[in-house]
This record gives sequence, structure tokens and C-alpha cells, in this order.
Amino acid sequence: MQNIIIASTSTIHGSGYLDYILDELTVFFKNVDTILFIPYARPSGISHDDYTEKVSNAFKKINKSVLGIHSFENPVEAINNAEAIFVGGGNTFVLTYQLYKNNITEVLKNVVKGGTPYLGTSAGSNICGLTIKTTNDMPIVYPPNFNALALVPFNINPHYLDPNINSEHMGETRETRIKEFHNFNTPPVIGLREGSWLKVEGNSIILKGHLAARIFEYNKMPYEVNPETELNHLK
Repeated sequence: MQNIIIASTSTIHGSGYLDYILDELTVFFKNVDTILFIPYARPSGISHDDYTEKVSNAFKKINKSVLGIHSFENPVEAINNAEAIFVGGGNTFVLTYQLYKNNITEVLKNVVKGGTPYLGTSAGSNICGLTIKTTNDMPIVYPPNFNALALVPFNINPHYLDPNINSEHMGETRETRIKEFHNFNTPPVIGLREGSWLKVEGNSIILKGHLAARIFEYNKMPYEVNPETELNHLK
């Protein structure tokens, strides 16, 4: 049975790394001692080791150990043996490229579908959807394709931003870009605002946090859903 947290972000304004969701993670990882961290999306200017250390320091607050997948000789074996997995943020195209390069896309999908607890933030959340076509990131590398893990039956847009009515910027809004996605694609898209996450248990997908999410469905007007809404009907 799937056991997944798909979070919009790792850090909200005025808070430390993962601090806003640590209470949830204490329960989520209650039966876990060590978390396998996949740092492949790493933000610019930070090494895999430094990124893993940052994550490790956050999880020390809830008495969890962290090991970076890059420290293992066999990443497939590391995933198969993991108690739990965390994929952090950065660039979604880089992350997807590295997953395919290391031949771990399918094994990661299979272990999570088999019940290994999975936490994703930002890029690590983008790959939970059907494709990475609704990421906000620039395509700075070219992965073999845009297919993601398909752990949920829709696409995700983390860091969803509402239009700023006071802005003088006349370019595309986030909503405009998602509507453009639907000119060529039909899967629903969930716009996850900062501090929100999806809790997936088996076939149940529930919006968590304090903010509503914006739902985009093909050939329909976008609409809002409140926290604690069940979303497994989207497909």
C-alpha cells in the first residue's frame, strides 16, 4: 500500500528546512530509523554531500538518520533495501535525468508502490505525477523523456502562485501556463501552494496543510479545494 507525502516545498518563509512539516514527518516515519536521501536535483552551488548534510541536520530533530544514495556503490540495491526514501528539491529536469542515468526510475516506482514510505518536496514532488511537464524549472538538461513515476493519476505544480493583482508584469501567470499545458495534454494538474502537501495512503489522496489547492482539469474551469479534501477521483 502506497505511503507518500507530496509536499510543495521544503521550506516556508520564516521557517527552517522541513520545520513546518516535522510534526507530520514524526508520525509518517515513526517506524523508520534511517531515511535514504536522493539529492540528484540538488540546488545550484551545493554538492550531494552538502545537500545530504543539510537534510541530515533537519531529520536529527526527530531522531532519524539519513544516508545519501550517492554514497552507495549500487543505487538500485540501496533503494530496494531502504526503510524510507526522501527526494528533495532542486531542478526537476536534472533529477529526472539522473534517475534515468542511474537506472533507478522503475525500481523507485516499484518500491514506493509496494509500500516503502516516500517523501517528496518540490522536484521530488513533481516526479510523483504522470509527467514532469508542469514543473516550473528550466530544462537545463535533457532527460530521455518527461515521464515521471505516476504514483498519483495527475500532474503536480509545486510552489503554485496566484496572480498578483498589483504586479505590473504582463506576462504569463502560473494559471496561464497550466492552461497552455491543457492545450496539448489532458491529465489534471494540482496547484500546491507553499506549506501544503498531499498525503497518499493506498488509494486515498488527501490535501493537507492550511491552504486550499487549485485544481485544473481539461476543458473545465479551475476550482479550489480545501484542506482534508479527498482527491483520488482526479484522473
